Formats: sequence, C-alpha cells, structure tokens
Amino acid sequence: MRRILAQTRKELTQIVRDWRTLTLALALPMILLVLNGSAISLTVSDLPIIVQDFDSSPASRNLIDAFRASLTFHVVSFPTDKQPDDAFMSNTAHAALIIPFHFGRDVARGFNSPVQILIDASDANTARLVAGYATQITRAYNQRNANATRPEPVQAAIRLWFNPGRSSKKFYGPGIFVLGISMFPSLLAALAMAKEGEQQTILQVYVSSVSASEFLLGKIFAFVIVAVAECLLGLLLLFTYFGLGLAGDPTPFIVATVLYAFCVASFGTMIGAVIPSQAAAMQAVALGGFLLVFLLSGLLFPVENIPVGLRWLSRLVWGRYYIEIVRDALLQGGGWPSVWYKVVIIGAIGVVFYALAWRGMRRMQLKT
Repeated sequence: MRRILAQTRKELTQIVRDWRTLTLALALPMILLVLNGSAISLTVSDLPIIVQDFDSSPASRNLIDAFRASLTFHVVSFPTDKQPDDAFMSNTAHAALIIPFHFGRDVARGFNSPVQILIDASDANTARLVAGYATQITRAYNQRNANATRPEPVQAAIRLWFNPGRSSKKFYGPGIFVLGISMFPSLLAALAMAKEGEQQTILQVYVSSVSASEFLLGKIFAFVIVAVAECLLGLLLLFTYFGLGLAGDPTPFIVATVLYAFCVASFGTMIGAVIPSQAAAMQAVALGGFLLVFLLSGLLFPVENIPVGLRWLSRLVWGRYYIEIVRDALLQGGGWPSVWYKVVIIGAIGVVFYALAWRGMRRMQLKT
C-alpha cells in the first residue's frame, strides 16, 4: 500500500509542477461542461428573413407584422428588384417571404391568395423547422382574418432551395469533412513538434544553422501536404457517397483549402512548440481542433442558434469560415463575391498561428 501511495504522490507532484498539464486537467472539463451545456441549441430563433412586398397594402403589412412578431424570424430589409438567391448566397437571410401583387384585393374579396416562402435548405433540419414555423404563422394569420366563405384566404407555397430533398447527408457531409481536416493534420503536427521537445531532439536544431522559420515551415509544409491529401480523399467520398458536386466557381474553394491546410498545420505546430508534451498537446488540439469546430462553427446547427454570450467566440473559430466556404462550393455556388472575406480571414488566422510558433522558437534559439 505504501508503494501505491508513493506512486500516487509522485504522479500528483508531477502534475502540480507542470502548470500546462494542470491547467488542461482542470480547465478542459469545465470548458467541456460550459460548451456542451449552453452552446448546443436546436431551437431556431432570430433567423434572418427578407420580405419582398409587391402589394404594399394594409393586408400585406399585417402579414409582415405577423412574421416580425415571431421569435423565430428577424425581418431584414432587402430591395425588391433583386433576386432572393442573392440574399441566400451572401448570407443576408436564410428565408424569403414573397407577397404578390393584388394580395390585399384578393384577401378583401375572399379569394385564395398564395404567398411564396423560399427557404435556404442547405441546412436540412433548420429548413424543416422554418417551413413548419412559417406554416404556423400563416395559419394564425388566417384565423384572425378568416370568414365563413373562405376560412383560409392566405396559402403559403413553400419552396426549398439548394437542397430540395432536405437530405441531412448533404448538410452534415461538408461539416464532417471540415472536422476531419481540422483535427487530424493539426494533431499529427502537434505530436511531431511536441516529440521534439519531449525527447530533447529540439536541442540539435538550436545549435544548428537552421533558422526558426526554416524549421517551422519545413514541418508545416509537410502537414499541409497531409491535409491536402486528406481533402482529396474526402472530396472523393463527398462526390460519390454523399452525392454532392461543385455548384459554381471552384477557385475560392481551392484557394481556401490550401490556406486552411496551412492554418491547421500552423495551429498544430504552434501547440507543439508551446506545449512540449505529447499528451498535453493532444488535449489542446482536441479542444481547438475538434471541440470548438464541432460546437461553434455551424457544423451541427446555424451559428445564429448559439447563445449570444458565446456567439462572439465562434468568430474566432477558423473552421466556421471554411465550413461556409465548402457548403457554398458544394451547395450554393455563390463564388468569390460571397466568400472572399472568409478566405482572407482563414489566411490571417494561419499567419497568426505561424507567428506565435515562430516567436516561441525564435526566443528559444536566441537563448542558446
């Protein structure tokens, strides 16, 4: 029993002495608890919807007010001379309410007056919920304005865009594709870099003529190749098993993929340089490369569903921007006008990761 207690004491002493391991051991479970307990929400709320009112009558304004009063929708302004798909591809809105000419006159005369509701079905689950909410709002409007001859004067004609079959595979497939690229190349890069510090082979680099930037870029480029190879295999699966294909100009996707491979490889290299322990580095990559991308990037549900207190954190998650680019390339086809700034953000985050890794390596080389 004495030996068991001595071994236990030794292990606890090592954990307490290493502040990185202690922080990961105590902080990571709390982060998991907070994110899993408050970040996941399957209730659609405050979803942006555009309204194109071609009638401008009191009846049409009452219908718009019914949508505006709903907690599900947030009405945003949009010109009537533009097509609704422009709003979808620019992420201005995820649904559109189209009110035709003579809507008010038809309602007053007791005629059936259909309104059109267009829904971005890239997210199949959200599209299903939005269609149900829109139908409920229309039904409530009819109950307030019904008469004996026409109990339901307004009829909602719902159309689903980009994913009319509401296939969940077409929504989750790109997300899981991004999750794999986010996790495995960065994990391998972190383990390779941490191994250098753990086995003290990094000392050979410090006394050599190899500069910090040369050493880091050599490692990063190796794992960029790994990430690109994984991307090609993943695309083969998306095009075959998931039934997806390129919907528009592929150049934004190609550029973003190369930059994202650099980003995740730089992230793993930075983690390995800061945490010279393979076990601790693996936990850190699991937090940044898996957990944040899994919960806060729009993989499971739209970013709008994340509570406001945590929504700001999703802006720092590099996987969020790449998921939106991949879904645009495979489902929407908006091209450069819709995603150019997301490509720039991915590149900027990658540069920040590289600069942090270089700063740590450069400081250690100067000390020797």
